[in-house]
Amino acid sequence: MAFHEIRFPANLSFGSVGGPERRTEIVTLQNGHEERNTPWAHSRRRYDAGVGLRSLDDVETLIAFFEARRGQLNGFRWKDWSDYKSCPASRAPSPLDQIIGIGDGVSTVFRLQKTYRSGEETYVRPIVKPVLGTVLVAVAEDPKVEGLEFSVDPASGAVTFEVAPAFGTQVAAGFEFDVPVRFDSDRVQTSVASFQAGDVPAVPIVEIRA
Repeated sequence: MAFHEIRFPANLSFGSVGGPERRTEIVTLQNGHEERNTPWAHSRRRYDAGVGLRSLDDVETLIAFFEARRGQLNGFRWKDWSDYKSCPASRAPSPLDQIIGIGDGVSTVFRLQKTYRSGEETYVRPIVKPVLGTVLVAVAEDPKVEGLEFSVDPASGAVTFEVAPAFGTQVAAGFEFDVPVRFDSDRVQTSVASFQAGDVPAVPIVEIRA
């Protein structure tokens, strides 16, 4: 399977429904207690792109995008309007938003990530599809210059420094990002009559590991 570094039209993903899902295996014991485990280290996101369609022109755009990806065959980028920044939705990203590593004086490559906190618990999500031109980086709270002091691979989320951050220094970043996804069906069904009547097609989208 190939991955196309192209974003699903953002105006069509706006208004879509979806979000993260987890897989939890639950075994109920004879005494009524439960044992819970999960085979997934990371959540997986699902969306329905059909909800964002507002006109027949939108349907035409969807079909063209679907055909160009060959249905489920090739992955693509998706903007999750509910979660696409390293910071709260009301703010603009800053280079101090997310800690992505601690310098050891040798390593020059660091991976983008986003930490979700609730109470004392945290979940660290790898970010593999940053949006080109939005990544801001700081070392020991000192902002760095992209193209001069560091570079970003938008296809993998790797940040590479020209000079390794010194031992013990905190490496942080701010960014916007997309979700790597594919169509979850090899079929799109719609009709002019049903769409004009307000019956939009279901267009399932599922996150992939890229």
